Amino acid sequence: METWDAIRARRNVRSYRPDPIPDADLVRIAEAGWRAPSASNRQHWDFVLVTDREQLKALSTVWRGAGHIAGAAAAFALVIPQPADERTRVIDQYDLGQATYAMMLAAADLGIGTGHSSVGDQQAAREILGVPANHDVAYLIGAGYPADRPLRPIIKPNRRPFNEVLHRGHW
Repeated sequence: METWDAIRARRNVRSYRPDPIPDADLVRIAEAGWRAPSASNRQHWDFVLVTDREQLKALSTVWRGAGHIAGAAAAFALVIPQPADERTRVIDQYDLGQATYAMMLAAADLGIGTGHSSVGDQQAAREILGVPANHDVAYLIGAGYPADRPLRPIIKPNRRPFNEVLHRGHW
């Protein structure tokens, strides 16, 4: 898929076929996150790749919006050190947003659907993944082949009109 097509095809997928994802594709998705830009190239992230069905089910309980993780073929947990101050927290969250989108776009390019989730129960997430107490599991990304329809460019997306979003020179 071309980059522009992947951008237009990417959508949140929360219902997956049971098919496994080849390891090479999972590694490619993780590498996309690894290659994402970060402030001062700090790369304050670690990624935990989960494909074990029981772990996926357990992870689906760490946030009310994480239910789709149980049915995913895989999930990526994005982990960051607990921030020393508010500035670091904001920068790390922005960096994780860039890594998240890079991973989701790489997945779309491979025809793999993704759906993201926050993590509310940090203690449970740390225990499930073996994450140290001085780190937070910031987000989860479920991945799998879409159960309903394959990814393809969306011609008329359900978005605010573009001419209401883009401002030129002033508001």
